[in-house]
Amino acid sequence: MNELIIVKPEKCVGCNACVRECPAPEANTTKQLEDGRFITMVNPDKCIACGECVKKCNHGARDYIDDTEECISEIIKEKFIILASPAIKTILPTKWRGVLDWFKKQGCTIFDVSLGADICTWAHMRTFEQDTIGNIITQPCSAIVRYIEIYQPKLLQNLSPIHSPLACSAIYIKNYLRRNNPIAVISPCIAAKHEITETGLVDYNVTIKKLMDYFNRNDITIPVDTSGEYDYKFEEAQGQLGSIYSRPGGMRDNFWAHDPDINITNSEGVHKVYAELEMYGNMPESKHPRVFDVLSCEFGCNIGPASGTKQTVFDVMATMRAIENDAKSRRKSTGIMGRGDDRLFRKFDDELRVSDFVRNYKPSMPSPVPSITQLDPIFKKMGMHTEDQRNFDCHACGYNTCRDMAIAVYRGLNTPDNCIVHAKSVLLARHSAINRQSEYLAEITAECLELSEKLKENVSSINDNMKTIGESTTATSERAAVVKDLLENVVTFCNENPTMDSDSVSQLTSILETTIEAFGALDDNVNMTNESSEVINKSINDIISLVGEINEVLVKTEDSGKETKDEEKKEEEE
Repeated sequence: MNELIIVKPEKCVGCNACVRECPAPEANTTKQLEDGRFITMVNPDKCIACGECVKKCNHGARDYIDDTEECISEIIKEKFIILASPAIKTILPTKWRGVLDWFKKQGCTIFDVSLGADICTWAHMRTFEQDTIGNIITQPCSAIVRYIEIYQPKLLQNLSPIHSPLACSAIYIKNYLRRNNPIAVISPCIAAKHEITETGLVDYNVTIKKLMDYFNRNDITIPVDTSGEYDYKFEEAQGQLGSIYSRPGGMRDNFWAHDPDINITNSEGVHKVYAELEMYGNMPESKHPRVFDVLSCEFGCNIGPASGTKQTVFDVMATMRAIENDAKSRRKSTGIMGRGDDRLFRKFDDELRVSDFVRNYKPSMPSPVPSITQLDPIFKKMGMHTEDQRNFDCHACGYNTCRDMAIAVYRGLNTPDNCIVHAKSVLLARHSAINRQSEYLAEITAECLELSEKLKENVSSINDNMKTIGESTTATSERAAVVKDLLENVVTFCNENPTMDSDSVSQLTSILETTIEAFGALDDNVNMTNESSEVINKSINDIISLVGEINEVLVKTEDSGKETKDEEKKEEEE
């Protein structure tokens, strides 16, 4: 199956709104990127193309594909048949005529799907009268059909065997009018492409939103018509009450127009109809209504996901009421209150065969539901160890229950890291580890500060002793110069007095005594230098020892950090 709903990963913020809105439990696949972001992709094989995710995505990450561009490019090559869905009148109340006229100018012939809806009603009423079918679920909604085929195949026995208004229109054109031109439908529905592909009756799905976007991009102006008239010169007759099929309960109202006693229950909207379909499947047949009229869109096709309409539900319903009144004025029947013999139906009886409008379906094999035992390790990975935790059901992941999320993880459609309970448990574990690390770092810091003070004292001692050594060295240098001068004087004196008298001897003695004193001072300076050097050596050894202690402290810190990471990993796994 070709992809219909597409994702723009660069715009996805992982808000899970698409998962939350989606009624198809296996249509979305959430994964975590290397940069930590979560993005949700689409599994086209499990997507029912209801379009709710496209409507609800506020970030422009979801869009859809239709056949508008391809269809218009082919129109210039051959004449097309255009099927106009009844919703076009409510979505484009002042431009629908202009849009159909534009296609006429391209050489297309225009047919009213409302006529196909009348055929659909006729075929159902005749099968009811003949009692050839049991209680049914209606199938004009392609998203509903796709959902039942994939997720509730047991309900296919209840799904109406009569084709949708779209398919009935195509069958009528092909089999009874003998037209073989390519057929395109103008619709507000993304999922219609699934019906088109499965039945092979229509070639192109041109959605109203993409069509109007095409007109705007190509500067094609569609004239405005404010006449409020709802008739149009279609190729064949315009539909009658079939024109209200696109509103909630539209099919129901058509059935009631012919048989007001039929037991009919209707349901619309993704947050209601799919849950009720599941409920329907779990009920005994005896409790089923004769007709369960269902639509995926809350307000019917008139505000479909591919409509692009800005009309409010009140605008749409007002238009629908006017269309209904117009249809009733054109409907011709006999009997009281128009509930007798319908002349349009008499025409169908004369010209059509019900068997030509019967559809077959293609069931899928549903994915097996994992057991509690199989889900247990998944819950543990999600940080859910108790029953209370496993029933937290916060909906943040997009699923209704934690069990649904666990099933998605089991099927590979999601990751435990996308669970808020798991994320909280990881954060709490990390917070606890950080607190422990912070306390240990405080102790390490105190030790380092104490060692730093000792280092400062030793460095100060080194500075003082270096200063003493400097002063001693200077004094020693000065005294050495004095000694040198004295000795030179002795030598000179001895040379000049080879024969010394008592005065000379006395003078020489005086010089030598001064020399001895100088040597004594020099010796003191040398001793002082040696003492300072010893102090310096001791301080340096102390510094080396202190640096070693600091290294030991830092190694302890590193080991503690590794232990903390191991604890976090263990807690995450638990």
